[in-house]
Amino acid sequence: MSKIISVVGLGYVGLSNAILLAQHNKVFAIDNNVERVKQINNRKSPIHDREIIDYLKTKNQLYLAALS
Repeated sequence: MSKIISVVGLGYVGLSNAILLAQHNKVFAIDNNVERVKQINNRKSPIHDREIIDYLKTKNQLYLAALS
């Protein structure tokens, strides 16, 4: 059963958790760093992690929002 989950903060821990959870759930990820959100929306990882990079290139099923 798929759930709707929100993740606040897209640093190393938040982004890793958001991607892990997005594999079987609908995930809304929120961050106050507009540039980080733009980078992820452009399928670029702000952190160097092979699994995150691969996920963003192939799936990118995160729903992102930036707060300022």
